[in-house]
Amino acid sequence: MNIILLGPPGAGKGTQARILVDGRGMIQLSTGDMLREARTSGTEMGNKVAAVMDRGDLVTDEIVIGLIEEKLEGDNGGGFIFDGFPRTLAQADALAELLVTHGKTLDAVVAMEVNDEALVARITARSTCGNCGEVYNDQMKPIPADGKCSNCGGTEFKRRADDNEESLKQRLMEYYKKTSPLIGYYHAKGQLRWVPGLGEIDEVAAGIAGALDG
Repeated sequence: MNIILLGPPGAGKGTQARILVDGRGMIQLSTGDMLREARTSGTEMGNKVAAVMDRGDLVTDEIVIGLIEEKLEGDNGGGFIFDGFPRTLAQADALAELLVTHGKTLDAVVAMEVNDEALVARITARSTCGNCGEVYNDQMKPIPADGKCSNCGGTEFKRRADDNEESLKQRLMEYYKKTSPLIGYYHAKGQLRWVPGLGEIDEVAAGIAGALDG
């Protein structure tokens, strides 16, 4: 099964993707993770990514599609989770063409429905492990009492400089401007599934499981 996780910054897409990876053997294709991995890989594509990012430029759709294609050519395990891609209609069309080329289908698009005020409160309390990127939250998932990441044992944690109310509201506005067309796009294709995104982690995971299995 190949799916897209849609949701605004901080909706918990990464957390839910890891649950699907662990429970269903799926492969998470996170745009951010792929770019970071490529930048240090030493491959031809990786060198392109490094050059673009070092200049401070935005990575082109062509490069991102190239990175995704490399992943699609490998073992697909229990299917792919597209996290952070597509973000625009042009990217959605490109992904559709890429899947057809590789004989794959898109089975579902899970849109995580959130309340913006609650989301802002969640994000401003967020921190991540500086080693593996595991996400913590002061209220819902605090850093373990021993000061060590539960995923990798790391002891350095950081907060994003733009994880503040003003910056987040701007990021949310940008997300909704670009994503609204995708909602209609996938709804028209009969692939869209809405899931409440601000419950407890296990509750959200159960909702996603129901959407996929139903």
